[in-house]
Amino acid sequence: MIDDQQDATPEADGCRPGTILVIDDDPGVIEALETFLVDEGYRVVTACNGRAALSYLAENEAPCVILLDMMMPVMDGYGFLAEQRQHPALSRIPVVVLTAGANSSRVRALCPTGFLSKPVDVDALLAFLEEYC
Repeated sequence: MIDDQQDATPEADGCRPGTILVIDDDPGVIEALETFLVDEGYRVVTACNGRAALSYLAENEAPCVILLDMMMPVMDGYGFLAEQRQHPALSRIPVVVLTAGANSSRVRALCPTGFLSKPVDVDALLAFLEEYC
């Protein structure tokens, strides 16, 4: 499932932050992140697993950042990162891992751009987004 949500109000300076791809299988997490990010002025696209996200990325403009859960059905975050790293254009997209239960040393070994534990510290998340979007 891919969902595309955009806030209709541009920022005061006329410059919008970029698109963020949220990959998570938990509808509550997706809804909370989407609401927060749209309120912050970002365009948000969501995918419920890594395979759906790769399909989206193959057919659409790259987001400025990917927010990735690690524990999902169909294709988990580990599989997504391994596949993403195989494609030069996709491997340049910054990935921030958001997870509650994944092994942090295993996740860090995959070299994501950032790592945040759930529940997410919104100030830390915004700091990542300000740097990459």
